[in-house]
Amino acid sequence: MRAQSLCGALILACVLCAALAEEHSHPTPEKLGRVDFETSCSPAVGAAFNRGVALLHSFAYSASEQQFRDVTQADPGCAMAHWGIALSYYHPLWTSPDAEHLRQGMQEMDIARRVSATPREQEYIEAAATFYRGADRLSHAHRAQAYERAMAAVAAHYPADKEARIFYSLALLATAPPTDTTHANQKQAAQILEPLYRKFPEHPGLAHYLIHAYDSSELAPRGLTAARAYSKIAPAAPHALHMPSHIFTRLGLWEDSVASNLGARKAAHDQGDIGEELHATDYLAYAYLQLGRFTDAERVVREAGTMTSLAAGDFKIGYAANAMPVRLAIERGQWSSAAALQPLADSSPQVAAIVYWARAVGHARDGHAESAAGDLAKIKECKESCRLPATITGPNRRKFSNRRRVPGWPLPPRMPRLRLR
Repeated sequence: MRAQSLCGALILACVLCAALAEEHSHPTPEKLGRVDFETSCSPAVGAAFNRGVALLHSFAYSASEQQFRDVTQADPGCAMAHWGIALSYYHPLWTSPDAEHLRQGMQEMDIARRVSATPREQEYIEAAATFYRGADRLSHAHRAQAYERAMAAVAAHYPADKEARIFYSLALLATAPPTDTTHANQKQAAQILEPLYRKFPEHPGLAHYLIHAYDSSELAPRGLTAARAYSKIAPAAPHALHMPSHIFTRLGLWEDSVASNLGARKAAHDQGDIGEELHATDYLAYAYLQLGRFTDAERVVREAGTMTSLAAGDFKIGYAANAMPVRLAIERGQWSSAAALQPLADSSPQVAAIVYWARAVGHARDGHAESAAGDLAKIKECKESCRLPATITGPNRRKFSNRRRVPGWPLPPRMPRLRLR
């Protein structure tokens, strides 16, 4: 009897151990923050739609597009899912959509119009359509401003709709003139976002866009609370792990920046997001340089340099991949190294210009100022390449510049912005 009891106890222990092992083997639930976007879509796709919006708010654009496509498959009558797909192509604070994404975005808008939607949803859809409409003849800046005005109207018509105000705030940030030292748009956006953030502290877009609103020397101290919170709100999004370092960098909180970007770099690598991985590595290298951890800075830049088949024409990838060696050389005064740098093949002109600038500085500081002439000529070529032909005709043609706003990336301090205008 004792042996049977012992045997039974062992069996029970094994069953319990197996159950515990199975319990602990479950993956950590995905955490992207809390979004509650009311739509007329089937209740069965509500959670999936909200996930798509949460991904959109954390700039996980590829994942967001796929999520909204899944919603259209599950509920063909969900007009707002097509709205979501179109917005996943418009990266307000990054680069302009290419011709193919502009075409696809307009196509999604056409589909959304044909699907039954509420008056509120129709306003969202028409607002997004203003960005895509006339892409063949209107500048990106003009269409972004049209979208901003349209979202202002949606927010005014539906004052209880927090998502309308959040997307309007993002539109304000997207159209903020880079030369406006008063940061008027950013301050207006923050006035909208701050009370919402106090009421909905788990919403990913609120903390995220507050960081962008305060991403300047003047306003950075105001963004520290949101910066401390965002990575905890949406830790499954690599961009949410990185974004706090924009404020940390402005305030010289270098150890915090290192921790932020180590996490973002790993998460982006695990998710196969090359652009986000490089962007986080760029900020990480800069933080190491400010801490005097030159060996660590060299290591992460060297590791990034081993990444092959980089699409340097993609601004997010090309900028970080080109800027890191520039920082490494210029920050340490290694002038001969700076003079030897070469931009990656297919880099956009505004990105290549950073490398030519570093080369010119390197030549001059190394006592070979005459050798900088070729690099200065290259910078001029890059500037000319950033001009667009004046394709707008008719009585309104003088209202629009024949130059586009060169997309820029928030640069850590001490790296000069090249005003290619």
